[in-house]
Amino acid sequence: MANAPHGGILKDLIARDQPIHQQLLQESTTIPSIVLTERQLCDLELIISGGFSPLEALLTISVWSIPINLDVSQEDIDRLSLKPDQRIALRDPRNDTSIAILTVQDIYRPDKVKEAVQVFGDDDLAHPAVKYLHQSVKEFYVGGNVQAIQAPVHYDYVAYRNTPAEIRAYFKKLNWTRVVAFQTRNPMHRAHRELTVRAARSRQANVLINPVVGLTKPGDIDHFTRVRVYEAIIRRYPTGMAALSLLPLAMRMAGPREALWHAIIRKNHGNTHFIIGRDHAGPGKNSAGKDFYGPYDAQYLVEKYKDEIDIEVVPFQQVTYLPDSDEYVPSDEVPAGAKTLDISGTELQVSLNQQGGRSISLLLGETIRGKLSSELGFSKRERDININRLGFVSAELTKAGAGVIVAPIAPYEEARKQARQEVEKSGGFFLVHVATPLEQCIAWDRDGVYERAKKGEITGFTGIDDPYEAPKNAELVVDPSVESVAQIVRRIVLLLDQQGYFGDV
Repeated sequence: MANAPHGGILKDLIARDQPIHQQLLQESTTIPSIVLTERQLCDLELIISGGFSPLEALLTISVWSIPINLDVSQEDIDRLSLKPDQRIALRDPRNDTSIAILTVQDIYRPDKVKEAVQVFGDDDLAHPAVKYLHQSVKEFYVGGNVQAIQAPVHYDYVAYRNTPAEIRAYFKKLNWTRVVAFQTRNPMHRAHRELTVRAARSRQANVLINPVVGLTKPGDIDHFTRVRVYEAIIRRYPTGMAALSLLPLAMRMAGPREALWHAIIRKNHGNTHFIIGRDHAGPGKNSAGKDFYGPYDAQYLVEKYKDEIDIEVVPFQQVTYLPDSDEYVPSDEVPAGAKTLDISGTELQVSLNQQGGRSISLLLGETIRGKLSSELGFSKRERDININRLGFVSAELTKAGAGVIVAPIAPYEEARKQARQEVEKSGGFFLVHVATPLEQCIAWDRDGVYERAKKGEITGFTGIDDPYEAPKNAELVVDPSVESVAQIVRRIVLLLDQQGYFGDV
């Protein structure tokens, strides 16, 4: 059977009882809320799924291998009147949905220098997590118990995104009782395949390729490219040996402490063994040009606690390719005088970057207003100028071979027509009419701007005292009040595929 969760119980916090779920969802619309950062969203997802078991709260002043905190500013505290026992909704920054409700226990100002030294071993800003701590993390931490409403929704590689409970059920279905987990934030190559196969065979186990697709080290290959590499390489494993599952983790590059954290997470996913490489989760060089951690510090620390966390450490075994015999062998078993070849992760990254591919640009209405049209107001003439600028920028990006997603409020037919004509000089144009009923827009309005417009406090407001001319020739009409975002995205993808934009991919 799969390895027991850390602490003995998998802390799956999602409210699956429908009345409780509806009660929490309704409550989240009536209480103060905080929009999470990308890192906070990753952390919260693994708390509520059980990936961070036995944690079921954002940490108070107590400690864990890697502190998991909700950082807030003084402005947040004042705006929300934060105090112990208060209930706060935690919102997804991507779609504004409420993910969980936090009952506040502690509000405290951390000693960031002390945190940096104790967690990362140094207060050197050359460490990406130390830099993030000092430059991005806000000045106060809030801790407390979490009640989950729903898991964050993902639209990419959904088939590979498994909760601990789901991957455990998968292991049980296939009778996988011994599983070696392989952590990576990089593309895999043939040597990785060889070392994981050797690790599994030597322990009569299976392999879980468990790459991180949350936040990794700045400069890493994007996860879209990496997942395509993982899909290709997993087909090269012996039949029935390996599976692929993505981990939405926000890495800290904390070396030994992070390796211990990674081991606990893999244990919670049911793995019995965990491969730890040389300089596991290392951030590189410090300001003096020396490594932050020793090459085997991570292995030593996890080995020290392996009985407590109950997972077997598998040291990363370096392998070398022998071209004359077309095989990989352990580096310490290479015959004297044999011809060898090795590929580094850096070389593979350069090769993947050179392959290029179509880039995608997202032009959001509010972003363009701030960056490109900040001097414009909301008269019809100024709205038309804004859409005209968007059409021009989109056309230029299309000429360069990019795909462009444009999401403005574009209420006038003539301006949309001119934008279409501009873009179609160099590429295709698809108009998706998001036909949300006005009453639903009002119901979803957290900031109360529709209500203010109805009272006359805001003028020139689309749908209230300014007209919206429904498109006459939209390629697709969608209504988010009756369709989920996932369903709408699928319809758009099918439309593009029907028109030949995906080729044979």
